[in-house]
Amino acid sequence: MAEQTHVLFVEDDDVIREATQLALERDGFVVTAMPDGLAGLEAFRADQPDIALLDVMVPGLDGVSLCRRIRDESTVPVIMLSARADSIDVVLGLEAGADDYVTKPFDGAVLVARIRAVLRRFGHASGQRAAAEAESSSSVDGGVLSFGDGDLEIDREGMEVRRGGTPVALTPTEMRLLLEFSSAPGTVLSRDKLLERVWDYGWGGDTRVVDVHVQRLRTKIGQDRIETVRGFGYKLKA
Repeated sequence: MAEQTHVLFVEDDDVIREATQLALERDGFVVTAMPDGLAGLEAFRADQPDIALLDVMVPGLDGVSLCRRIRDESTVPVIMLSARADSIDVVLGLEAGADDYVTKPFDGAVLVARIRAVLRRFGHASGQRAAAEAESSSSVDGGVLSFGDGDLEIDREGMEVRRGGTPVALTPTEMRLLLEFSSAPGTVLSRDKLLERVWDYGWGGDTRVVDVHVQRLRTKIGQDRIETVRGFGYKLKA
């Protein structure tokens, strides 16, 4: 029997927490549900889940702060839950290290689809596929791409990035984003295309997810390494 996926779910609304837990369990997930951020952090440290669902507005330790704590300790995928699609909380959650977000009220099937999409791109097979795609598009030997006179190196086989010879810690989503850029340096990739390839969206998504992750990636590999092409998207400088 395949190992079940363990979900940490932090939500202070009793009705939403219980209904969502039941819906996820019906789809085969193992769910640890907590009513506040501090309890969520303790549960995370006690038994690291496969994925964390964090409501933005929870007592004790809010969802954004909890996301930062988790990201300081782990690359476990995080999905934020927000009551408003236009809320600044969405951007704050992504900047804190979340990989995606879902707006409340949400359909249970949509939430499950988003969870599975995140888990697919975090899986070992997804990482190997992204690396293989990058390798097939490059003439560089040894599985290592080099940019900026060697200042930025991407080891596609070892899934490692170095800047000036120093290892750079990337989340799996940031790594997939960088691999996508490096598979076609100098080529402009639209936000919609990146949502499709990196976030595995089979439908239209919020491009803020892309924008925030590009900004996070820039802080790690160099602000001028990824260029914005206004009205079209982004490209990695060759």
